[in-house]
Amino acid sequence: MTLSIYTTKNLLPTRLIIGLMMSLALIFLVSLTMGRLDISLTDAVAMFRSAWLGTPITDDLLAKQMGFIWIRLPRCIMAVIVGMGLSVSGAVYQGLFRNPLVSPDILGVAAGCTFGAALGLILPGSDFIKVHLLSFGFGLLAVFLSVGISRIISVKPIIVLVLSGMVVLSFFNAMLMLIKYFSDPYDELPSIIFWIMGSFTGVTWSGVWIALPATLIGVSIFMALRFRLNILSLGDVQAKALGANPKAFRVIFIITSTLIVAMTVSICGQISWIGLIIPHMARTIAGPSHEHMLPVTALLGGIFMLAADVAARTLIASEIPVGIITALSGAPVFGYLLYRNRGSGWL
Repeated sequence: MTLSIYTTKNLLPTRLIIGLMMSLALIFLVSLTMGRLDISLTDAVAMFRSAWLGTPITDDLLAKQMGFIWIRLPRCIMAVIVGMGLSVSGAVYQGLFRNPLVSPDILGVAAGCTFGAALGLILPGSDFIKVHLLSFGFGLLAVFLSVGISRIISVKPIIVLVLSGMVVLSFFNAMLMLIKYFSDPYDELPSIIFWIMGSFTGVTWSGVWIALPATLIGVSIFMALRFRLNILSLGDVQAKALGANPKAFRVIFIITSTLIVAMTVSICGQISWIGLIIPHMARTIAGPSHEHMLPVTALLGGIFMLAADVAARTLIASEIPVGIITALSGAPVFGYLLYRNRGSGWL
């Protein structure tokens, strides 16, 4: 009987993850067919075979192949990458700071990354490396400022960390407004505004090949250290008693999370709320242990972002920036989480 119960408990997370992987694959295939370009799954398979095997296709499909291979396919792949990266980063921040309200948005990390990237866009000789380095640097500055302010005050740490993040968020938003004020209104300003809203419109294969390895490495680090994250969630005293080095692991988690957020911002702009709402959904389904929660978070993040991108492409005739879709979804969910957990120790 004991063996039966043990086996059942271990099968449940496995079945859940397999089910989510199948759902992600299904939504990915559906997303390839959605948008202005009318493409069926049969057409998609034919274009894949033509691109990689050289099999002949009709003239009609040949005309669509360029848009499918070079625009829609990398866009769908990038949506999965961004959804997984942002959601797992949010889960890591929440576990690391033992705070269910923490996310890259709440801590001001996303705002810092956005400010750094916008600064890189208007500086002379701007290129992707400069934009990404500035985004990463100001993202790190934002998280260290948020944590530093909360530790200086050191009263009721959960709410103080959130409020410290709001201070940092407001500061970088003000600096971003300053950049927009001094930007060229005919050249730089429109591109900065559209980019800030978050979109997969301009995604190319070069962006995918940059984001994919960075996100895979980052998520792999989190998966390998997810047991350490469980220990850190108990507090520094308990972590030291169990043989962990809290400071060293905290630095690894913060730098890796910020790198993923900065990579996302520098390619797709600021996409909000994913790092807050998806970890809560995963925690509800898989439980609080990061052993199972992190893989579920990654898969749910990819599914949610793909669905948001499909909505951005199909809701109206002109495309809506995906950041607007995620914000419209995330804000009410955040309000609901505050209401549901009133009096539970969050605040």
